[in-house]
Amino acid sequence: MAKFVFVVPPLTGHINPTLSMGAVLLQRGHRVGWITLDKSLASKLPEGGELLYINYDESDQQKQDSEQYLDIITKKIVYGIDSIKFLYEEVLIPLNRHSYEGIVNLLDQFKPDLVITDHQMFAGAIAAVNKNLPYATSVTAPAAIKVMDELPKVHEWEVNQIVALQREFGIDNASSIACSNLLTMVLTSQLFFGEMELPVHYRFTGPVINRRSVKLTFDWYRLQASNRPKILVSIGTTFDHEHKKSFFAKVIEAFDNEELTVVVVSDPALFDEWPSNFIVKTQVPQLELLPHLDAVVCHGGHNTVCETLLNGLPMVVIPIAYDQSHVAGRVVRTGAGLRLNFNRFKAGHLKDSVNEILSTPDYKAAAEQLKQSFLNAGGTETATDLLEQVAIKQPLEVLKN
Repeated sequence: MAKFVFVVPPLTGHINPTLSMGAVLLQRGHRVGWITLDKSLASKLPEGGELLYINYDESDQQKQDSEQYLDIITKKIVYGIDSIKFLYEEVLIPLNRHSYEGIVNLLDQFKPDLVITDHQMFAGAIAAVNKNLPYATSVTAPAAIKVMDELPKVHEWEVNQIVALQREFGIDNASSIACSNLLTMVLTSQLFFGEMELPVHYRFTGPVINRRSVKLTFDWYRLQASNRPKILVSIGTTFDHEHKKSFFAKVIEAFDNEELTVVVVSDPALFDEWPSNFIVKTQVPQLELLPHLDAVVCHGGHNTVCETLLNGLPMVVIPIAYDQSHVAGRVVRTGAGLRLNFNRFKAGHLKDSVNEILSTPDYKAAAEQLKQSFLNAGGTETATDLLEQVAIKQPLEVLKN
């Protein structure tokens, strides 16, 4: 038996893959912990998982600091390159600086055989190096790697932010250690990632999906009784700012009384009335719902896109910020869907785009091809196998495809 510890940020899309990997490690008889600032994670852990909560008692201010990061991301209105600058300066660097001491203390207590850090929790990598512990990296947003080729100046700026924090905590290294030289797991397939030469310790695992059932009420009878095409419209859990209402107003204008059944993820109270062909829920059982759909309209969150493609569904992607523009670009370049501009699209554009992906078989065929590439990569089982091999110090050569 080995001891594994995941170091995760307070972001659902980054946590969920670790829950899937952790569940399999626990089933295989290992001990698994999660280092986090999110106390509510305890209720989501697989049976036997251990919550290692970063708890600061020194002052009310530190308590406020530990709770602010997700709220900052949710409320801030940022787009494009500006969103990356905001993400590092106002969220990631303060989050990692604030977390570092707690991570070190919990590593001392748990004494893991392998640390698995999210690529945005570079404080985990810094702590592992300072404690002489082996660590692997989980890359939940592959655009973080692709930026090296696509936006080299942006990548250089990001590295400088991380290197400065490393030096602050005693690591005088001119390059970022956020991605492990032992094992960096890229949670997608080579086909969706695109062409880029990577070192041997970078491994494509395919999407790692947390399939734990969530008990949510949903009008299954109404959905299944409809013989019209069915689509999902969602812009995820990250964005809760004023532009959400204008976005869904366009959705209503585009699909009101169309020959579609439209499942919308939104607060029903956002509007006094929704069209009769809409099913509006604050939350939906997305993994259970996708097999019943014909297409998806989304913001380009990596998890939602991967879950959609794992069901072989074409999509219209309307990116807002962060890595979503890159993800949308990959959807378009692989032929699995179309892209619209969040600030400039009109209801007519959305209506025409959805009609196109529903009526043109090539989009569905491309999505099915990506689905197969995900299945071939292995997902959770591949990721877990790799973590076990690294933990027992199996030679790196064994990890080659």
